[in-house]
Amino acid sequence: MKQKRHFKIREIIRERPIETQEDLAAELRKEGFNVTQATVSRDIKELRLIKVMRDNQHYCYAEPERPSISSDRLLRMFKESIMSFASSENLIVIKTSSGTASAVAEAIDGLNWNDVLGTIAGDNTILVIAESKKTVKDVIDRFEEIMR
Repeated sequence: MKQKRHFKIREIIRERPIETQEDLAAELRKEGFNVTQATVSRDIKELRLIKVMRDNQHYCYAEPERPSISSDRLLRMFKESIMSFASSENLIVIKTSSGTASAVAEAIDGLNWNDVLGTIAGDNTILVIAESKKTVKDVIDRFEEIMR
């Protein structure tokens, strides 16, 4: 339940300005979550939400910036670690050097591509879940572009 609530919180703060914990609790209740202000407060801490100026008028909750693949270190690690790609349906399996899958998956998550729903990493294998079967080729093409 907590994971679903956290997912919904991220969705809510991306879609509309949320200025207070009470506003967030009210939105969650509209979505069917029975929450208290204390629960919302803990969720905000766990998600490490921050307040940022939105529309030059109000401070609203937002997710902190994640590191981007464009940083030299992550780009180099991405290029040096990936061994191969394979896909089936909307899933992409990436083989990496031993011990590097978690860091590469974090770099992929940091790309914030809309057509990548998420990643799961082992020691040397990453499962990338694409939005649909149609988007897999495009995602792999972009990975290969980064590798060049």
